[in-house]
Amino acid sequence: MDTVTVNGITLAYRTWGPEDAPPVLLLHSRGADGADWTPVAERLATGPRPRRVYAPDLRGHGHSDWPGAQPGAGQEAYAYEAMRDDILVFLTGLGIGRVDVVGHSLGGAVAYLLAQHAPEVVGRLVLEDVPAPLPLDPPRAPTERPDGALPFDWAMVRATDAQRNDPDPVWWDRMARITMPTLLIAGGPTSLIPQDQVTALAEPLADARLVTIDAGHLVHESRPAEFLAVVEAFLAA
Repeated sequence: MDTVTVNGITLAYRTWGPEDAPPVLLLHSRGADGADWTPVAERLATGPRPRRVYAPDLRGHGHSDWPGAQPGAGQEAYAYEAMRDDILVFLTGLGIGRVDVVGHSLGGAVAYLLAQHAPEVVGRLVLEDVPAPLPLDPPRAPTERPDGALPFDWAMVRATDAQRNDPDPVWWDRMARITMPTLLIAGGPTSLIPQDQVTALAEPLADARLVTIDAGHLVHESRPAEFLAVVEAFLAA
């Protein structure tokens, strides 16, 4: 595992594959970290078309800094835009000019915000079971912190719940800026994400294709072979 300083915090990240291979960035879901992608990353790094794979821990997760745990920190410490900006500086710092991006759930939201904000950086975009940024009705209810140590900052959960309940309307308004080829992978009826919200996300995108793999929310974990088959074919197109 390596680290890099971005926007005043330290991000931890993992890499796989040949350094001179085309890069792909994997962004994990809430509560996970970059290690969640290990089986997928190993396959992408050693498959028929090897890739250089990068999987950072988002702020507030894993071995990256947890800025929301600092005294006086507000919910802005875990703004989706802050995570997006971290990733943009991460790519710049590592000299990665253009990259294919795969994002799951929260990581997918960070990925589409990156594609809106810096479309020149994103070659192809994969969004795994990612809902459209529309207000939740009813809103997600607060939950109590589980006992014991956690591999993520509970303040991040509270902050991202608030943004999921009432997302910035600009996120939806700027979806038309995403013009690169985009693959949306839906988890099907057993997913905790209402699938009409995944379908809605495809509608404003200029070049989107939607595939359903009936695996629930954790598609890449529950059905890795099927997930990799569609992702590798899409990235190779």
